[in-house]
Amino acid sequence: MRITVLGKSPAWQDADGACSGYLLEEGGASLLLDCGNGVFSKLRRYHEYVDVDAVVISHLHADHILDLIPYASALTYSPCQAVDEPSRPRLLVPEGGREALRRLCVACGMDADHIEAAFAITEYAPSDVVEVGTMRVRFHPVPHYLPTCAIDVCSGNGGGRFTYGADSAPNEELVRFADGTDLLLIEATLPRPEHHVPRGHLTPAEAGEHGSKARVGRLVLTHISDELDEQWARTEAERSFGGPVDVAREGAVFTV
Repeated sequence: MRITVLGKSPAWQDADGACSGYLLEEGGASLLLDCGNGVFSKLRRYHEYVDVDAVVISHLHADHILDLIPYASALTYSPCQAVDEPSRPRLLVPEGGREALRRLCVACGMDADHIEAAFAITEYAPSDVVEVGTMRVRFHPVPHYLPTCAIDVCSGNGGGRFTYGADSAPNEELVRFADGTDLLLIEATLPRPEHHVPRGHLTPAEAGEHGSKARVGRLVLTHISDELDEQWARTEAERSFGGPVDVAREGAVFTV
């Protein structure tokens, strides 16, 4: 299973960057995890957007969904679309996501069904298991500012296992869900913990601690700004993880 980082920025984009978006490919099937602002243009560098089999959304914050608008526009109006049988990738969203996307479309001046007409939308429950080609996708709730699921993808071709932590406060749920995974892609947004407000994100040190507790094979930090010193973040995470740590970069490829 091949994982390509399309965007790794937090809620504000890096210079020339993109927010959350990760392309998974195995055995001819393709899966896009999250589709934040800037991701659609990055996707076009690596894959034909009409050939993406499924898009899976971890939660409904803007930096994880905004590029569904231009993606839907391309699926609707692009000359690359087949006239007789246009592509409609599956779009898997959290419960309540269909109505939230309709409101987003209206807020952007589009028809309410702009996204719904371009994708085959399914609202998933955290207990659901979804197959995309040979990839097996599972979900688990993690604490954030609105309902959010970490996402686990197992290879069906004798490969490994990949876990995406989405956005979350420190929590044991992610540790249990990711236990033993080959690669944990985990957010490391903060230079220091939030104080006097509900937690919603991790520091690099906290990300490393989660990876250590979950006994993961490889740890990659993401959802991290180019304004945060990369070497400092890596060192902080490695200290608590107890081993080497990678920091996601756009275009980076990982294989499990």
